[in-house]
Amino acid sequence: MNGLPRRIAWNVRHRWRRIFAVLVVGAGVAAPFLTGLWWSLPLVWFFGLCVALPVLHTLTKPVPDEDGDGDDAGAPDDPALRALRERYARGEIDEREFERKLDRLLETEDAETADRGDAEDIADRVRDGLRREVDRVRE
Repeated sequence: MNGLPRRIAWNVRHRWRRIFAVLVVGAGVAAPFLTGLWWSLPLVWFFGLCVALPVLHTLTKPVPDEDGDGDDAGAPDDPALRALRERYARGEIDEREFERKLDRLLETEDAETADRGDAEDIADRVRDGLRREVDRVRE
């Protein structure tokens, strides 16, 4: 029973926009019956979906760190690496294939990145960051 409340809390925390939209649609459908005014349905939908939802989304959106002190400070912003990380997080590839593809990706890294420091140190930092993120996604 411990897993169900935890899963509900995760869904509320990460999928609140969907829950809010469903509640607004339901309130819009119920509004004409409760008020007796037919125009309350589009009014509730407009203010709920076009005003309240964007405002709440903007207020709850996390602000990224400008100074780069985040967990992924050492990880490059590479689309191929991001796609590989997402495939691993979804379970499409196993850890062995992930490591093999990551090594191949790091071997083809351009020369300026390799010149900045030890390539093995960069690879270790990228692997650690990816493992932390994959563990966070799987929770």
